[in-house]
Amino acid sequence: MEVNEILVIAMFCSFIILLFSGFPVAYVLAGIGVIFAAIGYYADSYFDAFTGLDFMTLGLVVNRIYKIMDNWILVALPMFVFMGHMLDKSGIAETLMESLQKLFGKVRGGLAVTVTLIGIILAASTGIIGASVVLLAMISLPAMRNQQYKDSIALGTIASAGTLGILIPPSIMLVIMADQLGVAVGDLFMGAVIPGLTLGMLYVLYILTYGFFRAEHLPAPNRVERVNAYVWLNVLKATIPTLLLIISVLGSIFAGWATPTEASGIGALGATLLAFSHGKLSFAVFKECLHKTMNVTAYIFMIFIGASLFALVLRELGGDELIESFLTGLPFGDYGIILFILGIIFLLGFVLDWIEITLIILPLVIPVISALNLDIPGYGVIDNPEIVWFIMLVAVTLQTSFLTPPVGFALFYLKGVCPPDINLSTIYRGVTPFIILQLTGLLIILLFPALVNWLPATVYSS
Repeated sequence: MEVNEILVIAMFCSFIILLFSGFPVAYVLAGIGVIFAAIGYYADSYFDAFTGLDFMTLGLVVNRIYKIMDNWILVALPMFVFMGHMLDKSGIAETLMESLQKLFGKVRGGLAVTVTLIGIILAASTGIIGASVVLLAMISLPAMRNQQYKDSIALGTIASAGTLGILIPPSIMLVIMADQLGVAVGDLFMGAVIPGLTLGMLYVLYILTYGFFRAEHLPAPNRVERVNAYVWLNVLKATIPTLLLIISVLGSIFAGWATPTEASGIGALGATLLAFSHGKLSFAVFKECLHKTMNVTAYIFMIFIGASLFALVLRELGGDELIESFLTGLPFGDYGIILFILGIIFLLGFVLDWIEITLIILPLVIPVISALNLDIPGYGVIDNPEIVWFIMLVAVTLQTSFLTPPVGFALFYLKGVCPPDINLSTIYRGVTPFIILQLTGLLIILLFPALVNWLPATVYSS
């Protein structure tokens, strides 16, 4: 084994080990990059082992950081984050819960179905996982427990519905993926619509089936208001403003009227107006949303910088060639290689956040996917349809990372707002069926690529 290969493997192993040290991930990535750049330099200079590294390599990081800060696509990140936090404060979710619960009141599991539908709406309007999970838990968990729902199914529904925002546009993860891989954000947004709704419908079907066979775990309320025109009117009044915001943001992107950056500004303004119309906007709320937006954006961009340094040193050591030769040498065939990569990403999701996987792992495996002989329909419109399809597969796989211990952030967001008598083991049991549903959705997308590429192709052709 050559020196470069040993250093590449050592870099990955050091990163995984240091994740458990408690240091911020951005510092771990940057620190490992600097350390291994020095190791490579001294190995090259003193041990007659050519690594191709010198300290000028680190100077290239300055250019990379400049390109990150000069990228207009990434301006959409703080805008979408602000939009999500402002909608979190607007009171829309509470209004939706109150109206939709009456609509599904007679159905066993109707409250869980309501939570899932609100999760879909929040996903298409906020995309902030922590905010969605906490908000859904605070407004729905007390009602579910009062209605004698079993804790595990209630908690699993809340956690899974809250994580839909990582996939359903406007997802900040898709914005970062598009930037890293040179793919149009609009392609990924349109490609994610049907897979995201498919996952939501799988959740609903599971809840209804579970309620049919285990009615004692998802009982219908004793007193149910009759569904009449007044109930439907309240549902429309609650959903139309949010739907208009979603249409104005995503519709403007899909129609080509606005870039994702411009649409994110529309979304931020629209969310602020919705909060104002609900009487929730104040200077304190506005300041809090700005503060949270700054924190999330700074966290993401710090990881951007650390990951850029890590990836630069890794590539200079030949890490991309090593990974590509390893994957293409597997005796599994094209789809076997894809399943192997998704399996690795799924396992990495147990210990890594989606940001690290997106910034480090995904750019390394995309050249392998491009080299495979995949017959993925692009309908003569989409450039690199196999890349768009594969990114959706990765996005669905990464969604499971929010539900899988020990680093499943949705689980800890949920535990933080749960009553003291609910422990993590109950939450783990609750999310297990939904992880299986997510893997089922992944299999559906794998077998039917048209679910990803049909919508963008149809929009562009029209």
